[in-house]
Formats: sequence, structure tokens, C-alpha cells
Amino acid sequence: MELSIIIPVFRVEKTLRRCVDSITSQSYTDYEIILVDDGSPDSCGKICDELSKEDRRIKVIHRANGGLSAARNTGIDIARGKYITFADSDDTMAPETLKDLMEILGKHPEYDIIEYPAVIFYGSPEERVLMPKERVYTNDMSRYWHENEAYTHTYAWNKIYRRRLFVDVRFPEGKVFEDVWTFPMLLDRATTIATTNRGMYFYYANAGGITSNAGGRELGMLLEAHTKILENRRLFSVKYYMHVVNIQLDVYNLTGNILLSRRDMGIKELAGLKPAMFLKGLIIKVSDVRTLCRIHKTIRNLL
Repeated sequence: MELSIIIPVFRVEKTLRRCVDSITSQSYTDYEIILVDDGSPDSCGKICDELSKEDRRIKVIHRANGGLSAARNTGIDIARGKYITFADSDDTMAPETLKDLMEILGKHPEYDIIEYPAVIFYGSPEERVLMPKERVYTNDMSRYWHENEAYTHTYAWNKIYRRRLFVDVRFPEGKVFEDVWTFPMLLDRATTIATTNRGMYFYYANAGGITSNAGGRELGMLLEAHTKILENRRLFSVKYYMHVVNIQLDVYNLTGNILLSRRDMGIKELAGLKPAMFLKGLIIKVSDVRTLCRIHKTIRNLL
């Protein structure tokens, strides 16, 4: 068994078959699909059981509702593949995606993680394509993190992972934006990560999803995850720090909370940023994060 595909299932009775069909219709076949019915109150449990009867590669786990992280962890616990990947049950994969990716991994057994293209917010006005360049990063995950701006796409689903990376890693239960919490831990355990322009994952726009409806509490969890990552000196850069500053501004506007600490930044490093980000960084440099938050909120209220 080469690949385990873990799909959490909750309130997706209209899209579940579409998701699974996009996988089972591919020419690559050496995989298992693990459908984790996370106590879905609709007909998802029944659909999962029907799908497993139609294809022996499909396994179904029914569990009490525990959230996305808990469902993924349940799948990881029983996965038998040499590699693991994830799919959300309202998304799809392009034809031949698995064939292309597993062919690469077959030729390069040293790869611990491979990241492939994705269409983000597919089917919406905000649709955009994430198209990685062909790159290999060995023994320097910080270079991947910064050059590839991986902190902006820590998604679990457009990557294939060597299963051993999860030996002591699980998604944090009770948290949202769980991918941001987990991916850096996997990078710490990886030796080589590759990015490719082959294959395609379609992440569908979901008006009811956490990304579309995140409030102060949820964004606070996202900010908390990034502040912990910034404690790792190898993963710190001014550009990444300023990315997190924008999240802090949103959290402050919604809750008044400040989690991000001030960092010393050189003028030369700040000068490489866009003008608006340069000004924000300069305010932090001469004062602190709280001052920036207060100024930003005041200006926002005046507009």
C-alpha cells in the first residue's frame, strides 16, 4: 500500500460523491481512501457506507463529532500507506494528479513531502491559482518556508507526506486553522521537500467555511499559531513577521488583544517591503506593536 487518502466528512452530502469520484476515477490505484464520518447529522454516514460497498479501497470510520482535527487524527491512526495525503470532502483532484505525484515520489524516494498546485476558492470571484515552481529543498526547511512563502499556504490538502512524519505529530484538536499549527512540526521532521507544477487540487469556495467566517476568536487562534512559529529563529524573517503583523491588526480591531511581540528589524530589511508594510514596520521599530495597532484602528475608524 503506497498511499492513504484521509477525508473527514461532515455535512457534505451534496459534495461527498463528487470528491470521492474525482479520486476513484484516476488511473493510479495503489491507495486506500479513509472516510471519517465525524458524526455528521445528515445522510453522509449512509453515503460513506454506500461508497465503501462500491469500492473495496474505501474504508469508513464512524465517530462522534470532534471537529476536523480529530477526524484527520482518526484517519492517521489507522492509515497503512507509505505516504499520507488529505482531501476536504467538498473538494476535488484533477484527473491523473495521483499518477503524476506518485510517479515523482517513486523516482525520488528521498522526498519526505511534495507540494503540488491548487486552485484556491475555486468557482468564486476570488479564485486564484497556487502554482509552485519545480524546486527541491534539502536540509534547509527555512529556505522553503521563506523563498516559497510557505507560511501563506500551509494547507494540508495539496501535499503528500511520508507517513513516518506523523509518528508523534497530530492536528491540534479544539483549534481552527489547524494546518498552520501542524505543518511546521512536519517540516521539523522532514529532510527533503519538493514542489512541483504537476497535478492540481481544487479547493472550492465555501461560504459556510471557517476561512469565510473567521471572527476575532478564530483569527486569534491563527495569530497564536504564527507567534509560536516565529519563536523558531530559523523560520523568522522580516517579510514573514510583517505578514503576521497584518493578522495581529485584524485581531486587535476585533478583540483588542495583542499577542505579537515587537521584533528588532533593520531599515535595510524594511526597505525591501512594499510602502504600506514599510511604514507599519517602521512604527513598530520606533515604538511597539500596540502603538501600530492603535494608529491603524484610529485610521480605520476615520475612513
